[in-house]
Amino acid sequence: MIRLTNEDCMETMARFPDGYFDFAIVDPPYGILNKTKRGGDYKFNMDEYSQWDVKPTWDYFEELKRVSKHQIVWGGNYFGELWAHSEYNKCFLIWDKNQPETLNNFSMAEMAWTSLDKPSKIFHYSVRKNRGKIHPTQKPVELYAWILRLFAQPGMKVLDTHLGSGTIAVACHEAKIDLFGCEISENYLIKAENLIRGSVPASQVKILKPGSMKPLRVAKAS
Repeated sequence: MIRLTNEDCMETMARFPDGYFDFAIVDPPYGILNKTKRGGDYKFNMDEYSQWDVKPTWDYFEELKRVSKHQIVWGGNYFGELWAHSEYNKCFLIWDKNQPETLNNFSMAEMAWTSLDKPSKIFHYSVRKNRGKIHPTQKPVELYAWILRLFAQPGMKVLDTHLGSGTIAVACHEAKIDLFGCEISENYLIKAENLIRGSVPASQVKILKPGSMKPLRVAKAS
């Protein structure tokens, strides 16, 4: 089941008990998009960036760790506090975008910090296949599908605090994993919902009112 809400993720997480989610797979704002336009960024509203492209505080990461057993955080290179607060940074993920070195304004790869005690992994997938983006930081469905194949199991519960384009929801549905997603921008939530409904049956998608996303009730054994 895919459950989505339009609200601040800190308010959502506050309603969940410790360790409720098996994974938090997130791509929080890095606080850099409103500084420099690059390539495809021109088609997005740069004035809007300042409304949501705000780098999270340490309180966000503490809450993320509280509600989830494991965390995967894209943009790990921008969040040095994650590395500094972890004694054992074994597993990090790299998305190799197959970008030529001559494109000096574009990263050839992206990094995710993780809390996992696993070997580090590299995903090779050309950024040129990630066309038609509806969100400036959109990740391909294939990237999330790769992560879920490596680390998750059907029936697990995943939290995404910054839903963005919603591509993670498509991957979670295909992997039979429950997703709880927050998106603070109503405009982007509408776009994400349209993208998700193009691949996920309507019966498997619920858009919840702000303040109503809560832990699922577990049926008591008779």
